[in-house]
Order: sequence, then structure tokens, then C-alpha cells
Amino acid sequence: MNISLRWVHRTLLASLLLIVTALGFFTWQYFFPVQAASGWSYRVAYEDIQKAAGLARSADGGILVSQELQDGQGSILLIQPDGEREVVVAGLSKPDGMLATRGGLVFSQESGDKPVSFLQDGRVSSLFQGNTVQGLWDDGHYLYAIEDRKGDGRLWRYRWDDRQLSVVRDNLSETESITRCSDGRMLYSEKESGVIRELREDGRDPVVLDGLRNPTFLLCDEQGLWISEDSTHRARLLLVDAQGRQTTVLSFLKAPQAIMALEDGRYLIAEGGRDRVLELNMPRASGADG
Repeated sequence: MNISLRWVHRTLLASLLLIVTALGFFTWQYFFPVQAASGWSYRVAYEDIQKAAGLARSADGGILVSQELQDGQGSILLIQPDGEREVVVAGLSKPDGMLATRGGLVFSQESGDKPVSFLQDGRVSSLFQGNTVQGLWDDGHYLYAIEDRKGDGRLWRYRWDDRQLSVVRDNLSETESITRCSDGRMLYSEKESGVIRELREDGRDPVVLDGLRNPTFLLCDEQGLWISEDSTHRARLLLVDAQGRQTTVLSFLKAPQAIMALEDGRYLIAEGGRDRVLELNMPRASGADG
């Protein structure tokens, strides 16, 4: 009997130790601070933004952030330069993609059969119907919208002039973002397979980057290709320059989403897993003042 009791006692202690260790590990992952690459720095720009996802500039200089909540609890928040906040669109389901264009804001909802919509002068209108649309891109003539679905996603192209809508690709799987680079290439991410593909006219769409961990949002600018990883723990913000060199600019992020360029080498990054938006600063050039 004593032997049995000792065995039970040791088993319970081992189980308790395992639980405490697991809780400690996950707590460490949550609270471990974001790490920046050498020369880069960041600060918390905005806090208390539930599941921050999409980012865009408003016409009056404010920042628009989507709060990616489900079942009609999501919204788009306007943050003015003085810090004042206002909900400009409510009642959304997982609002994600956002794009400032044509004097307004295009946004998508990554939840079921929701339309791609256009906010202008305080009014929301539907552009076209999608299904779990996430990423958006606009080149001035066409608006592209890509669906995040398992095996049956589509890439839509909407022509502003006559509202003509066409499917550019179908049978896509977990495609989350699309962007165009200065060299003319259009790129899109496949989260589950961990690759970035180039959209080609021949329809073959070769892989241009692989070995990534849950790549989601893409942005091309003069620095190169920015990629955020939609991982719950230890996610990264990557930068791939024109020579193909990859830099982990930020690490230990929690579900980062959109990145948006500001002035003077600054960027905003929505960190949905911690309900906040970070401001990232590029390394200063050698010999800069201060």
C-alpha cells in the first residue's frame, strides 16, 4: 500500500511539474520582448487595439487599424495624430485587408461570404462579393483581392472603370496577401506551404521564396520585400533585399499582420497577438546627426 501511495504521489508530482513547466514556457513566450536586428529599433505606438490586423493612412493624416474580431464584433478604428480614437466602421467579421485608394478605403472581411467594400465620405458600399477575402492590392486601374481558403481560394481582379470582375486564379490554398514590386513583379503568399509565388501570365506562378514559417502580409518598397509571419509565438518580420539577402528585422513577435511605411524610415506593424501596433525605425546612416 505504501509503495502504491508513493507511486501515485510521484506520478502526481511529475504531472504537476510538467504542467508548471508548460505554463511557464508559454508565459515566457508571451511576455518575452520583441527583439530587433542590430541597428533597428522599435517602440509601442498604439496599445489596446483588439487583434490589430490591417493598416492604412486616412486622408486627414490619421491611422486606420482593423480590429479582427469575429461574428460582427470587428471594426475599423481611426486614430488621429493627437491620439483621439473613433470607430468608423462597426459590425464587421474579421476585417483584415485594408487599402487606401481613390479618396477612400477598400477593406475585406475574412469571414464567410462577405463583400469587398469601399468606405468613402462616411458611407460604405459593396464593390463585389468574395469568400474569405484577405489580401488586397490596387494599381490604379485594377483592384486585386485574394481569398484565404483551403484549396478553393481565388484571386479576383476588379476593374474600377466599368466594374468588370474576373477570376485570375482559382484553386488556391491559404493565400493571404498580394503585392506588386517596383520591378513589376506581382507576388502572393501561401501560408501553409511557407512560400511566396510570382504571379505570371502563363499561369505557372513559380516559387520565388520558400522555407518560410506561415508567411502572411507582403509589402514591397525601396528597401525590398517585407514579409510578416502569422505565427502565435516567435514570429518574425523579414526583409529580403534586391540581392536576395534575408534579414530578420524583428523576432519574438506574436501574430504580426500588416506593415505600413511612414516617413523618415519608419514603419508601423500590427501585432494582433498582443493587441497593439509597433513603430519600427530603420538604422541611421553612418555619420547622421545625433
